[in-house]
Amino acid sequence: MAASTKNRLSLAMERTGKWVFSQEIPTDVVVEVGEANFSLHKFMLVAKSGYIRKLIMESKEADLSRIELPDIPGGPETFEKAAKFCYGASFEITVKNVAALLCAAEYLEMSEKYCEGNLISRAEDFLVGVALTSLSGAVAVLKSCEELQRMAEELNIVTRCIDTASIKACNESNFPTRSPPDWWIEELLPLNVETFQRIVAGMKGRGARPQSFATALMAYSERSLKELIRDHTGNGTTSLTSSNIDTEKNQKKLLENIVAILSAEKVAFPVNFLCCLLRASIFLNCSMTTKNELERRISAILEHVGVDDLLVLSFTYDGERLFDLESVRRIILEFIEKEKAVGFFNGEFKVCSSAMQRVAKTIDTYLGEIATDADLSISKFTSIANLIPKAAKKFDDDLYRSVDIYLKAHPNLDEIEREKVCSVMDPLKLSYEARVHASQNKRLPVQIVLHALYYDQLKIRSGKEDAKNFDASFTRNQVQADISLIKENESLKSELAKMKSYVDGLQKGKGIATKSSKKTFFSSMSKKLGRLNPFRHGSKDTLNVEDGNAVDITKPRKRRFSIS
Repeated sequence: MAASTKNRLSLAMERTGKWVFSQEIPTDVVVEVGEANFSLHKFMLVAKSGYIRKLIMESKEADLSRIELPDIPGGPETFEKAAKFCYGASFEITVKNVAALLCAAEYLEMSEKYCEGNLISRAEDFLVGVALTSLSGAVAVLKSCEELQRMAEELNIVTRCIDTASIKACNESNFPTRSPPDWWIEELLPLNVETFQRIVAGMKGRGARPQSFATALMAYSERSLKELIRDHTGNGTTSLTSSNIDTEKNQKKLLENIVAILSAEKVAFPVNFLCCLLRASIFLNCSMTTKNELERRISAILEHVGVDDLLVLSFTYDGERLFDLESVRRIILEFIEKEKAVGFFNGEFKVCSSAMQRVAKTIDTYLGEIATDADLSISKFTSIANLIPKAAKKFDDDLYRSVDIYLKAHPNLDEIEREKVCSVMDPLKLSYEARVHASQNKRLPVQIVLHALYYDQLKIRSGKEDAKNFDASFTRNQVQADISLIKENESLKSELAKMKSYVDGLQKGKGIATKSSKKTFFSSMSKKLGRLNPFRHGSKDTLNVEDGNAVDITKPRKRRFSIS
């Protein structure tokens, strides 16, 4: 980069030498601009530059031979053109250099006061008569002003270009004159975000269609953040390396400015675009204001959000790891709170609108997609699943599928942990096919399996498909009783293991116990086994049955408690 700059400076000085020495008069002053030195004639400069004239006249040196211009706008290349103008040499004014020439001319005070048709008026005529007559010309001047910064603003160059660009872009958005109709958007994409925002604001003030802003903003975002956003699919760079820290900071600032523009627009943006922006804001660690604005917009249209959209938001760019799922949880929670508020206002206390039902199905399916991630904790899984109100779903089949996927992807969970995972669903709200699957699913805790079995048994006995209240209460009581029995069976197995260990000890030469001691031990075991007899008071199936027919409670009924 430094070598390229030096080469340009050398060429500039070489070119300058050709038209300076053609005067056949020795040069008497060196003008230093940055790293470039220009050997020139004082009388040629003072004739058109009031600034250089003052420097020479006010100098304490008798014969000033060196002038430094470190702050001249546009640097050595622009000064070269200004010097050429002083010498009457030809050069070209273009949309790319007119702003710099105008700023340099103002800096050098090259006004009509010192020479008629001076550089200020020449550059101004080109700006008004050529550059500002088209959208592309105005944008080119604005782009060149980014390097001039403060002075271009002070001379009102930027404001005039923005006004021109917004007027012409507004006219094209409402009444296209070229094909494709959105060609004007491509013209605005090279600008920085602050300038782009000012043009959009100018278009709004002139009555441009709101959808035009949305289209332009999406195109600008994709162009400016192409490594993070691409075709609304979320396909982009896998990561930013440590060598690109400056790039990351610039992207963060750019994204926050884009969202600031977006927040002022009431028009709806595509949800996949919003999800891509939110994922990028999480990746770049943007401010909570930026994240909250995007979350609010996604929540407002959550019923139209698909599983793929949420997955774009949830996974890292390489698709291997999950982001922090707090954003997803906040989006769902805000949607639910809004639905509850609407339901309360309408006098409906059950949250079961069609929008809520669609969201519930989407979230249940989404949980199945993220359940395979090894780092997804039980608390994160259940915290999202429990957000959906129970009244929003008729069946829990989708949620059961997600729970089963989670249990399969996390095979090392103990019984208590598996019960916690399964607590997010209601086994009595499974369809017949799901209950059949659950009754044979060895990954499920025994409580869930018994729920599925008893529910079908009760339906067969009652012959009613819709006896929900009675069936549910009876089933839960029966399951709790049988779980208690299973625990007692486990205790019995433990006692039998102790007895076997005792007998093995006797057979290995530890001595033969007396008949009385054997009798005492076995009588003790018999009493324990007797207490564990599940049928000593009759069949457990007779509990809580309120039927007019007499039931023989003394005759035990056969029951299979093991499930293969």
